[in-house]
Amino acid sequence: MSEVIQRIKERAKSDPKRIVFPESDDDRIIEAVQRIKNEGIAKPFLLTHDNLDPEIQEDFAEKFFERKQMKGMTLEEARESMEDPLYFGAMMVRYGRADGFVAGAKFTTSAVIKAAINCLSIDRRDGIVSSCFIMDVPNCDFGANGTLVYADCGVIPYPTSEQLAKIAISSARFAQDVLKITPRVAMLSFSTKGSAQGRWVDKMKEAVEIARSKKSGFAIDGELQADAALVAHVAQRKLGESDVAGEANVLIFPNLDAGNICYKLTQRLAKARAIGPITIGTVQPCSDLSRGCSVEDIIDCTAVTVVRAQAREARKIEANGGLSE
Repeated sequence: MSEVIQRIKERAKSDPKRIVFPESDDDRIIEAVQRIKNEGIAKPFLLTHDNLDPEIQEDFAEKFFERKQMKGMTLEEARESMEDPLYFGAMMVRYGRADGFVAGAKFTTSAVIKAAINCLSIDRRDGIVSSCFIMDVPNCDFGANGTLVYADCGVIPYPTSEQLAKIAISSARFAQDVLKITPRVAMLSFSTKGSAQGRWVDKMKEAVEIARSKKSGFAIDGELQADAALVAHVAQRKLGESDVAGEANVLIFPNLDAGNICYKLTQRLAKARAIGPITIGTVQPCSDLSRGCSVEDIIDCTAVTVVRAQAREARKIEANGGLSE
């Protein structure tokens, strides 16, 4: 087990949170839940059709209807939605009956993201839901000693400059909260500071300007080619002063094609551990698994979800003047 994963698991064990799993008919989930419980990583709740409480279902349906009726949803449709363990589990998280949910072993990414967007609160600081991966690359000096965040690798196919800026900031915040590193965010392109021209290059340049205008406090630079973002001596040759180039640990891809391809190549060719896809941009934490996930992948994503729930609780206590609710 790598140091970064070990640290995340130890943090999770220090204050385990309630995590709901709505895929009770998957053997990998069943095994992972048992190990998570035995190791004290989380307080797991395996959701089945048999343990959907009818009274809570009706309460959730009414709440869901209240939020969605302006878009044409009927109360009966809301009740049907609460028959789905994925939606019921997401509503458990929304209304404080759980601290996070982990799904995607059988549900598609689009189904998990749709449940998250429809049921959870969208973080107003970001105003966008996207995803990221923690890439843990063995025997690697790049990033934070071989640990990097890749985004977006699972949600928005062709993000606008504004969306890219928001993805950059939310990914940086994720890296800070979960990995406890100082984020250095590179907006990736096939160009480094004007070495090539084209609308995709212009889009990344605009994204950097927008991100900086939001004054997030994070170091964000671009447009950068991958080698200029990661390799110090290449960065020195290709551009001047930068607080990101050559030291980037958060990589923002111009579109979903690039992000998804790169994370899978890194995972296979570099034998990297890919933790995710992790949904970011919601107030309440959740993780979307790959349908090809292993038991270890599920455990890793759960540990990350617990740590994110801890960070959320810490922010709430801080906002409340240091008093827990």
